[in-house]
Amino acid sequence: MTNAAKLTDTLGGKQELPPANVVPIAIAAGLLVIGFIALAYAVSWQKALLFLIGSGFGFALLHGGFGFTAGWRAIVTRGDGRSLKMQLVVIAATMVAFIPILQGYLPGERQYGGLIAPISITLLIGAFMFGIGMQLSNGCGSGTLFTLGGGSKRMLFTLPAFIFGSLLATMHWSYWALPGVPAINLGKEFGVLGGIAVSLAGLAIAWFLVSWRENKMGSDNALLTASANAHHQTWPKRLWQGPWNLAWAAAALVVLNIATLLIGQYPWAVTYGFALWGANIAALAGVDVLSYDFWSWAKTTENLQGALVTNQQSVMNVGLILGAMLAAGLAGNFFAAPWPTWRAIIAALIGGLLMGYGARLSFGCNIGAFLGGIASGSVHGWVWFVSAFAGSLIGIKLRPFFDLKN
Repeated sequence: MTNAAKLTDTLGGKQELPPANVVPIAIAAGLLVIGFIALAYAVSWQKALLFLIGSGFGFALLHGGFGFTAGWRAIVTRGDGRSLKMQLVVIAATMVAFIPILQGYLPGERQYGGLIAPISITLLIGAFMFGIGMQLSNGCGSGTLFTLGGGSKRMLFTLPAFIFGSLLATMHWSYWALPGVPAINLGKEFGVLGGIAVSLAGLAIAWFLVSWRENKMGSDNALLTASANAHHQTWPKRLWQGPWNLAWAAAALVVLNIATLLIGQYPWAVTYGFALWGANIAALAGVDVLSYDFWSWAKTTENLQGALVTNQQSVMNVGLILGAMLAAGLAGNFFAAPWPTWRAIIAALIGGLLMGYGARLSFGCNIGAFLGGIASGSVHGWVWFVSAFAGSLIGIKLRPFFDLKN
């Protein structure tokens, strides 16, 4: 009997979800309502809507188990490319919408900005660091947030380290002016159709390489299919309580990212919000954050504090945590995972530091650089992907030393 058959036989299509966790549902729902009203009244309707969109990301990521980190590890260790392929699909679908919008094809005077960044040695180093860190901490930028919202105890250590690493990189910013080339925007270089065609060709090559790896390792992807179909409740109930299959989660990420661009004028990104949180914490502790070049835009601590509710990433990050908490409560698995071992805690701290520092050097994470960068037509997104994946290979090799299974 195959693994998939054993799993199907064990589950028998009769597995029921545990009862909902009322307390986290009430807390998350209450804070989402309060946050939306407060942002709409005190800041703007735009930020209030982005806050809700952020919660949608958290809800979809938690129910879909859509983790970039695990997907990268799965293709390397088991030859299971389903998650990574779905990531490529999300990028492709998002990019087809993004590039025309960013090149001004929407009517009206509104301007939209993409996640476009230069290519440099600094980018390579930062992305490589991030790749190692994401495997040690068991989550990327968005993964840290949605698993924390779901009650992950490991992320109680990862997130503070992530924030500190981000802050540290901003303080070292002036030392990282290493050689590089200006940003390359495929939409501008080749036009809308040409930029889309070149990007799709790159994604097709990546898809081919993933398929080659799958065939080489002969993976049994039916196991994942059996697991995903273990619950047979009606789709409206499954929509709220989960689990979602990868296609549902992918579709939600595409729609929500396009909504983020249309409403916020910039795509979804995560890690700058961590640096902003770190800077405010440091300022409250008496550190002269404004003396560092990276934070010179703030000019006053009041501006820095105000950015917590005016910065798109900061607002959406909070919403993402709450959306994931709501989803975990509805699924009945909030705070269900056991406490990590002391070695796993050390890995979470090291991984968080590497991700925080690396994300600042490389202009983002799996969301802001990989997904958002490539979808925006920026070549730096491809460079980030290659370098971060190389770092991820090192991180996968290191995981067993920290009691982390591959």
